[in-house]
Amino acid sequence: QVRLVESGGGLVQAGGSLRLSCTASGGTFSNYAMGWFRQAPGKERTFVGAIRWSGAVTRYVDSVKGRFTISRDNAKNTVYLQMNSLKPEDTAVYYCAAQYLAWSTNLNEYNYWGQGTQVTVSS
Repeated sequence: QVRLVESGGGLVQAGGSLRLSCTASGGTFSNYAMGWFRQAPGKERTFVGAIRWSGAVTRYVDSVKGRFTISRDNAKNTVYLQMNSLKPEDTAVYYCAAQYLAWSTNLNEYNYWGQGTQVTVSS
């Protein structure tokens, strides 16, 4: 079993930045691609971005390209989501997820999930 714990959420003004962290325990972190998803009130959970096990390849949803950056430190079992130029529409609960030996934009293909961290962007 892999346990994921997110941190770093909070309240920020539009145009500001936040960095989310997700630390894993209980598995071999480098075997997993890591994804970030978000869920706004009353909406479905959607893909934000993902990073392959090596950290060399990332992918993002169009709405965050150029503003969000995913990175990982396999030595620390941690993945990061750096969010810049935040907009009110980025307000959501952000979740990290782990997918074994593959990577996908489909949340149903992820094996483990964190509890989520709230990000609120005020206008």
